[in-house]
This record gives sequence, structure tokens and C-alpha cells, in this order.
Amino acid sequence: MTKLIGYARVSTRPQSTDRQEADLLAAGVRRDDLYIDQGVSGARASRPQFDRALTALEAGDTLVITTLDRLGRSTQNMLDFAQGLRDRSAGLRVLNLGGGDVDTSTPMGSMLFTIMAALAQMEHDIKRERIIDSVSKRRDAGKDLGGRPQRVTDSQIRSAIRLVDSGDPAAQVARDLGMSRATFYRRSRALTD
Repeated sequence: MTKLIGYARVSTRPQSTDRQEADLLAAGVRRDDLYIDQGVSGARASRPQFDRALTALEAGDTLVITTLDRLGRSTQNMLDFAQGLRDRSAGLRVLNLGGGDVDTSTPMGSMLFTIMAALAQMEHDIKRERIIDSVSKRRDAGKDLGGRPQRVTDSQIRSAIRLVDSGDPAAQVARDLGMSRATFYRRSRALTD
């Protein structure tokens, strides 16, 4: 008996898979055939629930996902994955692809999947370019890039350098500041350069 295997994923823990789950269940996936990765990036090779979904997939079954980006980021990886499913006599159904439902077991669905996979990667690459450009512009303008604020001030590092110069062990001074010796040396060099 053929069945539908559903897969949902979100990249961060605070995100919710509720919408994906509702769409997959509405498409006919049974709750016990639904696999969910919470807080797992699509770029990671190992996704525990995704791997379990693939193990559960048998010949004639169909893997159902809501959107193409649930599979991953690279067009080549997505196309290889779809071919791997075809080789196993399993199908892939993407619920929200190009405004409709696409099933790769049909020639038209396979073609549309290939085109949409290429467009998804292009969109990802453009977004990445914009982020890199924005960070570069902010850095050039001397603006704050965020990140973790320094807990130990430059003044505290200067005082610690004086302690080390007067004979206190660098390891102990660094420990008293709450940092590693390597970090202490790096921060010291930055102040004396």
C-alpha cells in the first residue's frame, strides 16, 4: 500500500511548524507519517527527522513537503535528491511550488521542479549577496554590526598588562578577567599595535 510521508522543518527553535503541519495533514499525510525537524538548517547534511522520513519511504510512496526550501539550498542537491527518489520508485510532491501542487512523478511536474529548484537557489544567492553587501557598507561607514559587546574594557586590559609587566602570571591575570590567556594576549596586542 502506497502512502504519503510528510516532512516539515524550521531553522530555529522559536519558529513554528504549525502551518507546515496543517498543510501536510490537509494534503492527506497521516500524523504518524509526519516527520519534523525543529531548529535544523536546510544547509546541514544531517537532519535527523528527514533521515527518518527517507528511511520510512518505500517504493511507490511519496515524500510530501510544503515548499522547496525544506529540502535544502543547492539546486544540484535538490535535483540529485529528486533523481534518487525516482531511482527508488518513490515520488516527491511539493505543495506550494509555483502557485500549485507539483508531483515529480509526472513529466510536467519533474520539469517544473527543475526550473523552480534553479530559481530557489538563485533567490538564495541574491539574498546572500545583499547581506554581504549590506555588512560591507556598514563596516565601511564605521557603523555597529551588532554582535556581542565586549565584557572587558580596554582600560581593564591596560591595567592587566601592567600587572603582567610587574611579574604576575599572565594565565592568572587572564583568569581574573574572565577570559582565556589567548584572548588576553590578542586583546593586549591590539592595544599595543
